[in-house]
Amino acid sequence: MRHCLVTGANRGLGLAFVIALLDRGARVLACCRDPAHAETLKTLAAAHGGRLAVHALDVANPTAITALPEVAKRHLPRLDLLINNAGMLVSGERFGNVSSESLVESFRINAAAPLLITQALAPLLALGEKPRVLFISTQIASIAQASTFRTVSYAMSKTALNMAVRRIAAELTPRGIVVLAAHPGWLKTDMGGKSATLDPGVSARALLELVERAGPDQAGGFYNADGSGIPW
Repeated sequence: MRHCLVTGANRGLGLAFVIALLDRGARVLACCRDPAHAETLKTLAAAHGGRLAVHALDVANPTAITALPEVAKRHLPRLDLLINNAGMLVSGERFGNVSSESLVESFRINAAAPLLITQALAPLLALGEKPRVLFISTQIASIAQASTFRTVSYAMSKTALNMAVRRIAAELTPRGIVVLAAHPGWLKTDMGGKSATLDPGVSARALLELVERAGPDQAGGFYNADGSGIPW
């Protein structure tokens, strides 16, 4: 049985990951800011006989990240898969209206938090069976493909995340932990908006297949859900 931790697990892609993992028989620790209002997670936890635990985690809070390993150990004897999914997007950003607060918060949540979470959980990952870390990035983090100014806080912070993924891979690959960054596609979620084209469940299942089959030679890479590479 796989032992997994998912951040940003109460809706959208994060929730789709939880459902897909439970369908595969995994044991999951689902982390979100407000479990009291995560009704779908509560229903899933009641239906899956203890294989799903829900934990309150504000990824912007360093103290909460520091405490996460002890929480995880109460539910998971080891960690086989960490999915750093939690993120934020400031909508409506255009040149001239970008605020320093949006930039700082975006970097804190989208770039710093996944690095700190992975660092904190590395000892549990070292105990895992074929341990993997999946970082949810975005195609608009690609410098090579940048052509507009829109959603610049999100794009810049996810580009910083991609650098973190490369550096983390350099550290963890020798320990047998495979680390990837992936673009999930344009998803039909609150973040993706009404015009999005892809169901988050389809993306979650494809990304799980991607990370499961990845080998050390792919560590630190930046991929689409179908496994094709994205230029940095």
